Amino acid sequence: MWRGLASNMLTFLIVGLFLLVGVVIWGQSQFTAAGPLQQAICLRVERGSNMTKVSHMLEAQDAVTNATIFRLGADYSEKSDRLKAGSFLIRPGASMEQIVEQVTRGGASTCGTEIVYRVGVTRTEAQVRELDPESEQFIEVAAFDPAAGSAPVAYQEKRALADTRYRIALAEGVTSWQVVEALKSMEMLTGEIATRPDEGRLAPDSYEVSEGADRNAVLARMQEAQNLRIAAAWESRQPGLPLSNPEEMLILASIIEKETGVPEERRQVASVFINRLNQGMKLQTDPTVIYGLTKGQGVLGRGLRQSELRRQTPWNTYVINGLPPTPIANPGRESLQAAVAPEDTDYLFFVADGTGGHAFASSLQEHNRNVAKWREIEAGRANN
Repeated sequence: MWRGLASNMLTFLIVGLFLLVGVVIWGQSQFTAAGPLQQAICLRVERGSNMTKVSHMLEAQDAVTNATIFRLGADYSEKSDRLKAGSFLIRPGASMEQIVEQVTRGGASTCGTEIVYRVGVTRTEAQVRELDPESEQFIEVAAFDPAAGSAPVAYQEKRALADTRYRIALAEGVTSWQVVEALKSMEMLTGEIATRPDEGRLAPDSYEVSEGADRNAVLARMQEAQNLRIAAAWESRQPGLPLSNPEEMLILASIIEKETGVPEERRQVASVFINRLNQGMKLQTDPTVIYGLTKGQGVLGRGLRQSELRRQTPWNTYVINGLPPTPIANPGRESLQAAVAPEDTDYLFFVADGTGGHAFASSLQEHNRNVAKWREIEAGRANN
């Protein structure tokens, strides 16, 4: 009898062991298999949350088939205690294993809210944007001037969220004064700016910043990025350019940046100025005259007067020979490259052509014809 009972117990243990192994194998396959999610979702993990709470959130949104398997899988892979706060884009069909990896590896949030401060040539605008998980496109919720003093309710609500991300986007051609004034208006930053960076020494780009970041540290990042670009551009320069040092290259790049908004024209514009420098001709470029009037502090907002074209300032290239003493804006990477690799042309002149670009000419006679066409276009617009 005892022998039969022992045999039965052994059989039960073996069957139970096989069942347990089967359950484990099934659980592992569920953990690594494609998930049931049909449409992308944005999973927000609050600070102080835990894997149990996250597993139930995912199950409620049909992102996982079983909250317990998700939690046990996270425990087995020793990642439960690595849960990060933030907003995470969970794509259709994501496995439990993939989701665990997303919410524990850290780094920037992949969805949710971002507040972008766009520092442009004419104005600074703060945009509150929310990622639509299905289209994976940001949708603008609100936009306003941060210096105006009154922010919309949506901005205040989103700022209160712990996982809101911040980004500062500098446009090509902004001046250092414009950047400093814009940073002063961004209330999520801290610290008084000690010194305004030299003109041209800030890299136009997009910068991720965190709540409470020091303004001087942000400026230092921009300066470091621009210094690297300047060094790389100077190292790759064409031989024989009439530029003595990286500072002269930076000055020329800033003029190129302000003269054209058409990327394909940058090297042609650069060739005009290089040809003029080689021939000892005055550069005669309006943006330098404007900088002499404004010192980069705001926008002139009107056309230049004849008296201003004749006015003596260190930046008036209708009066001075060669390059002005400083850059007139912060040029982007492409303008730096154009300054050291101009197109091989014999162009000496250019004027607007009415399409947003310019008409280039090698002779004054040809240039005068282009100017006449442009004036006809201007007159036609004035009459409409």
